[in-house]
Formats: sequence, C-alpha cells, structure tokens
Amino acid sequence: MRRLRELYQYRTMIASFVRKDLKGRYQGSVLGFLWTFLNPLLQLLVYTLVFSVILKSAVPHYYLHLFVALVPWMYFASALTTGAKLILDQKNMIRKIYFPRSVLPLAYTVSSLCSMLFSFVIVFAVIAVMHLGINFAALPWLVPVIAVQFILVLGMNLLTSALTVYLRDLEHIMGVLSMAWMYLSPVVYGMEFIPAQWRRVYLLNPMSPLILAYRDILYYQKAPDGKHLLLAAGMSILVLCIGTAVFEKLQKRFAEVL
Repeated sequence: MRRLRELYQYRTMIASFVRKDLKGRYQGSVLGFLWTFLNPLLQLLVYTLVFSVILKSAVPHYYLHLFVALVPWMYFASALTTGAKLILDQKNMIRKIYFPRSVLPLAYTVSSLCSMLFSFVIVFAVIAVMHLGINFAALPWLVPVIAVQFILVLGMNLLTSALTVYLRDLEHIMGVLSMAWMYLSPVVYGMEFIPAQWRRVYLLNPMSPLILAYRDILYYQKAPDGKHLLLAAGMSILVLCIGTAVFEKLQKRFAEVL
C-alpha cells in the first residue's frame, strides 16, 4: 500500500513518461503518430496476402483468426524485448534524481497498452468492412481480458527490467525467448492442434488462455471460457507478485550497478 500511495503521488510523472513514449516511438518520421495505425494495417495486409493467396489456410478468414491473436501477443512480447531495457535506457536519470523506480515499467506498460488499443481499431475496421459481424453481447468481455493481460505484462516488465540490470545478456536472450514463446502460444494456430493429453499443461502458459479469450470474442463472436479466464487471471497475479518482489529486492542497488 505504501508503494501504491507513492506511485499515486508520482502520477503526473507516469503520465509524462507515457506521453513521451507514445510521441517518441515514431519521432522524426514523416507520418509520425499515424504509424501506430499503419503498422498493424500493413501487417494485416501481408498476412492476408500470404495466407489467402500464397499459403491458403483451411480456416475461414484466417487473417482475422491470426490478427486478433497477434495484436495482444505483440503487447506481451514488448515486455520481453523493449521492456527488458527500461532501467538501462534511463540509467542517467536513475543516477541523478530520486523517484520510485517502478514508475518506469508502469509507464511503459500503459503506453504499450495504448498502442495495442489503437491496433484494435484496425481489427474492428476490418470486421466492419468485411461484414464479418460483431457479437455486442460478448464485446464487454474484452475489458476483463485486457485488464488481466495488463497485470501480466506489468509483472513481466517489472521482472525483466530488474533482472537485465544485473544480467545484461538477458537483453539479447529475450528476443529469442519471445520468438520461441510465440510458437508455444496459440497465435498462428488454434487449440485444436494441441493433443488433448497436453492441453492442461499447455494452458499453464499464461498467454494461451488470454489469446483463446481474445479469439473467442472477436473471431468466434462468443463469450470466453470462464475457466480459461480465471486461470489466466490467477497466473497473471502470480507473475505480478513475483515481478514486484524481485523488482523491490533488486532496485536498491540500481544506481550503484548502473
């Protein structure tokens, strides 16, 4: 509670970091902030070309089947790649002034969430243009699903950013881990490809039930499986607790190690 009160006192600083990160992602480019929408749109066009023309998939509207999973996956992957460098990238500020170090992973988690929400604008636009339909009764389920993923990503950002200060090789390892983790999650394939005897173990990957929930809502147009969502929530809270504990332990020597 003390840490939460302290973070609340630094809410202006958190908001400033969020604005700075969102503006700085495409700083210097001609189109600037429009790339937030163009990036997912161009990716969608590529996947549509590949899986509708070149490698035809038997899954109806496979590009949407893939994209509704890819957007939240990119949000999670940011915690494994860019998120791991959060403290290292701000080492000069950490050495000079005091502020709660957890401001950095929290601000980055929020700014990455904003980028994911902007990407979902493209998903909804495609659904509308292609007349694929939306189940408005299932749509409110996106709120708890996004909230659970926010908890998971925040926990991962806390964990990876703290560990990378002491283990610099993690910055490079995380890129490989992110790629491997993607193929261990149902991003490019459905749950039906997993043998029945392995599904319980497979769902212990916290991103598996989350991606299935997104796909249920936006692709299959139904409410997500409640058991999957509860499982994802439990694991996300566990990751947040571990990430917070590790961050609190290691942040004491950040300025000295950096």
